[in-house]
Parts: sequence; C-alpha cells; structure tokens
Amino acid sequence: MSQFLYGEEHLTPKCALQIANGEIKGVIGKSAREKITKSHAQTLSIADSEEVVYGINTGFGPLCDTIISKEQTRRLQENILRSHSVGVGDRVPDTIARLMLVTKLHALSMGYSGISLAVLERIQKFVELGIIPVVPNKGSVGASGDLAPLAHLFLPLIGQGKVIIEGNVHDGSILEKKFDLRPMELGPKEGLALINGTQFILSYAILGLFRLHNCLEVADIIGAMSLEGLLGSIAPFRKELHRIRPFRGSQLVAHRLTALLNDSEMVASHANCDRVQDPYSIRCIPQVHGASRNSWLHLRDLVTVELNSVTDNPIILNDRESISGGNFHGQLLALPLDYAALAAAELGNISDRRTYLLLEGKEGLPRLLMKNTGINSGFMIPQYTSAALVSENKSLVFPASADSIPTSLGQEDHVSMGSISGRKLSRIIDNLENILAVELICAAQAFDYRKPLKSGPVLEDCYSLIRSEIDHAEEDRIFAEDIKKALPLIQDKLRTAAGDSALKLQLNLNGELDEIFRFS
Repeated sequence: MSQFLYGEEHLTPKCALQIANGEIKGVIGKSAREKITKSHAQTLSIADSEEVVYGINTGFGPLCDTIISKEQTRRLQENILRSHSVGVGDRVPDTIARLMLVTKLHALSMGYSGISLAVLERIQKFVELGIIPVVPNKGSVGASGDLAPLAHLFLPLIGQGKVIIEGNVHDGSILEKKFDLRPMELGPKEGLALINGTQFILSYAILGLFRLHNCLEVADIIGAMSLEGLLGSIAPFRKELHRIRPFRGSQLVAHRLTALLNDSEMVASHANCDRVQDPYSIRCIPQVHGASRNSWLHLRDLVTVELNSVTDNPIILNDRESISGGNFHGQLLALPLDYAALAAAELGNISDRRTYLLLEGKEGLPRLLMKNTGINSGFMIPQYTSAALVSENKSLVFPASADSIPTSLGQEDHVSMGSISGRKLSRIIDNLENILAVELICAAQAFDYRKPLKSGPVLEDCYSLIRSEIDHAEEDRIFAEDIKKALPLIQDKLRTAAGDSALKLQLNLNGELDEIFRFS
C-alpha cells in the first residue's frame, strides 16, 4: 500500500478520498513531526509567558477578553469540545467523518497550530483502526469554521461522544477498553485547534466532487444514447463549431459525444433525412453539460487549495508571535459549492427534457415507449418522478451563502453557511442520480426499438450492461424497481463499462482537456 505524508506532500481530492477509504495509508513524516513539535513548544512558551494570546490564555469568541489562568488552561480546552458539541440531525455518512479526520490531520500537521504530536498520532490511530466518530449533520454556520461538527468529531479523544466501530455505535469510553486508547488531556490551544477549521465543508466538497464528476461522465453517455434513440444529429458536436467558442467544458463534451457516436449505424441510418435541427436538450448537450463541467473544475481547483491550507486560528509563527485572523471562514468554499449545486441541478433539468422527448412518440418510437398503451401507461409515470426531483432541486439551489446570521454576540457577525452549501449539494446529487436513472431506462427502451441497428462500441457495451440488469418492458410493471436497479449503474458500473471499452475509440484520451478534467 502506498503512503501519503501528512503535512509534507500535496494532498489532492482523490488522494484524500483514497486515504479515507483505506486505499492509501497516511502517516506523519519526519519533517512534519519536527514542525509539529516546534510549533507545540512555541505554544507552551507563549502559555508560560505573561502575553495575552487569543485561545491560549483567553476565552473564545466574545469571551476573548476573559483571561484564563495557567491552572485552568487544560480544563478550558476540554470544555470547548463539550460546549461546542451542539449538533443536531442525522449523523453524517461514514465517508464524510473519515474525510474530516484525514483533512484535519493534514492541516494540523503543517506545523502552525501549536497542537502536540501525541494528539495528531491519536487522530491517525482513529483513521488506521477504522474508528469513526459520530457527527451530527446540522449545527455549523461555516465560521469560525465548522465548530459543532468538529467538536463532535473529537469528543472521543477525551473519551466522550459516540463512535462507530465495525458498523455499531458505541460510547467514546469504549476506546480505552477495546484499543487501550485512554482519554487524552489537552494542553494550551489544542481544543481550539481541533474545532477551528473548514473540514466539514471541505469533506462534503470532496465527496461532492467525486459524485458530480461521475454524474457528468454518465450524463454524456446517457445523453448520447437518448440522441440515438431520437435519431438526432451529431453535426452540432463538430470541433470546428466549438473551436470558435472555446470553453473547455463544452469542447470536452463535444469530443466525448463525437467519440461515443462514432461508427454508429443508428446515426448513419438517417444521414440524409430532411430534419433541420434537434431540440436544445439534444443539440446543446455540449454547452449545458460543458457549463456544469466548468463549474466542477472551478470547485475542484479551490478544494485543492483548501486541502493544503491551514484553517484554524490563531496561527503560531514563533514563540513570540501569533496571528489571530480569519482563515477559518468558509466563504471561499461556500460560493463554489453553491455554484456546483446549480450545475448539478441543471444536469438533471436537461436530462428530464430528453426523457420527455423520448416519450412523445416521434421518429418512429412508440408513444410512451411501449407499443400497447391504453391498458398500459408505459414510461409516462417514471418521468413524473424525474420531474418531481428536478423541481425539488430547483428549490434547493438557492445559495446558502447568500445568507448570514450573526452569532457569538456579534463577534461572528458574518458567517458563510458553507456547511449548508455542502449538504445541499449532496442532496441535489442524490436526486440527480435518480433523474439520470430514469433517462437511462428510457434511453435503453428506445434503443430496443432501433434494433437490429447497432451503436458505436462503447454505447453497445453500455447498452448490454443495462440489459443485463434491467429487462425490456412491453407491459406495465413496478418501475420503481427498475429505477432502483439503475442506480448502481449510474453510481459506478456504467462509467466503468465505458472506461473498459474506451480503448476501442479513445473516448477519454483527448490530451490536455482530459487531463484538466480528471478527478485527481
């Protein structure tokens, strides 16, 4: 298993997810250990001095003018974990909690936070042993960082809170009995360093990046299948057209659609038809899918910066100097997360329009994609579900970052609400996957009516995969079961099938563009 050095190497979204999933081992390297030890010594020096420094010998937030004695410092750091553990709602997915541990460990290992090596080694132990703290999903306003979620994340360090071990929830006290991990005693600034930061927002952004990237890849495949079912034209995807409006996202999508539809007998079958142009949801796939890809790229670039940043407060420069600033503010991620949420919603919006076109009974397809309608409703009602999810996403895309409610007695008078941005993106992608699943089963049904004509090799492989899981329908059945079967195809299998067959026509080998849009 390969290793990643916390605090030393450049962390990417893909690498963070691999560490969280146990595919790469994260360790604290020698250089990082030296920086951590030095920063911790500097913090202890400040704590022993008469200098007043926020978070080391003062209270927090509006209590920054309250001086704390040396004797009370330790109690202060533990109290901050307890007092800030006010989250409500369902617990976050296990992957999010693991990502929070990984990203926090990397940020603290950079040597500006004054935290001890022992605390960081304990967090590393959590990752290695599969100990997942229980973190409620609501309660953060996204500045001073994700206080409530991070407080819950680190309660188990002091033997409190809840943890998940092998799928079961336990009290934090079990860690001493099961792993001989005794509750830690936190020193100056350590509690504050643990709960200050953007790791809740960041973790949702990382997972959102991965899931949205998958949806973008799959949407191109399904959109191409729908085009073939509707006997659409591939002329709007020619590189000459996109070269004179050279947005990177639309250029990539146009290339992918051209590759997917290359050597298609279905496309060739109507080369000389008299239809002038297709509806926008077919003709403008590169522009619409491409715009969503550009949004994804923007989020990925900013997430990568955040992954390699220090976001707690104050920052320790040396044993005489610290800076109390605002690196914990979530606005830098909140805005691109809201943008990505809109991009995901639009991907679903145009997908639903293509589904609707497939049902109209044009270009030789039976109305509602079933021959014997009347007694059968055909695929009419699955599109209802798609429409409902599209509408729900429209209500979810209002930017959370447009709001700010003062907290902390006015000390925190502008907050990002970025945690809500991250959670909303996740909900929108949940809906998007189901919207694409509906288009998938309708596009495959349309494919059936075009046989014996074949598509290109990649789409034929994808079609075969779909039909290995979901049968053709010539009478009504419980289509909810079809949608359920389609979800794993959307979430993983379809992209994998396309990737396995991509060597046949270089679907994903578009040089610079492919490299730019890679989930890395």
